[in-house]
Amino acid sequence: MNIQKIGVLGAGQMGLGIAQIAALAGYSVKLADRDLLIAEQGKKKILSQVGKLVEKGKMTASDAAKIDQNILAVSSVAEFNDVQLAIEAVTENPELKFALFKQLDGACPADAILATNTSSISITTIAAQTKRPEKVAGMHFMNPVPVMKLVEGIRGLQTSDEAFALVRETAEKMGKTFVSVRDIPGFAVNRILMPMINEAVTTLYEGIASVEDIDTAMKLGTNQPMGPLTLADFIGLDTCLAIMQVLHEGLGDSKYRPCPLLKQYVDAGWLGRKSGRGFYKYN
Repeated sequence: MNIQKIGVLGAGQMGLGIAQIAALAGYSVKLADRDLLIAEQGKKKILSQVGKLVEKGKMTASDAAKIDQNILAVSSVAEFNDVQLAIEAVTENPELKFALFKQLDGACPADAILATNTSSISITTIAAQTKRPEKVAGMHFMNPVPVMKLVEGIRGLQTSDEAFALVRETAEKMGKTFVSVRDIPGFAVNRILMPMINEAVTTLYEGIASVEDIDTAMKLGTNQPMGPLTLADFIGLDTCLAIMQVLHEGLGDSKYRPCPLLKQYVDAGWLGRKSGRGFYKYN
């Protein structure tokens, strides 16, 4: 199959980033969310961001026009009836993803590949919601999508070699470096990253060091571009908690137990940058 048309489900930060790089790579992209208005607002956000890049000389006007031309906001996944690859990029909620994959399975052509941007949920379990488990795979993009070069490719128990090869080919055409990992809770990146973030939260919880000193220590002591608590705020504390819960439940090891302070912040609505308050306060 020569993939030319892609459907992106989810007009949040991740979905918009995926739609942007897919359109720039020359794919015809349909962008969907709960309704047409949200999808249209999502496309406007993309165009606003690429417009700023053009002003700064970091993108050509022709590339911005290409992105505009290649993205079509649609009212629902029912309009994915001609896509060859659908990429789901909604919040990290298993039941929501399961329901949406049943919808995608019914809406997309029988030979279309269904991919999920999940950062921790079992690809095998998601695939089992469909009648085409051999055509379901994980495409875990990193945030922010237009900047970060990595895509984790995850094959479920039944993912075919052909489907996985097409997923790899598509990611690489989008300019990404593709790594193949097993379908194990957390995959590779979050299996390593989230326990580090959780341990940073525990270090704060136990009063070992302040927020600022934890981040400074990790930046200067391990040469990380940003501290783990700053990164947690950027990712979203609710997402961090959800991934730790998947690791804890899926692997059954107490070392993956979410820190009580992380749970408390999420309960308080302190989710990081997107809510204006996390480990830091934002305007």
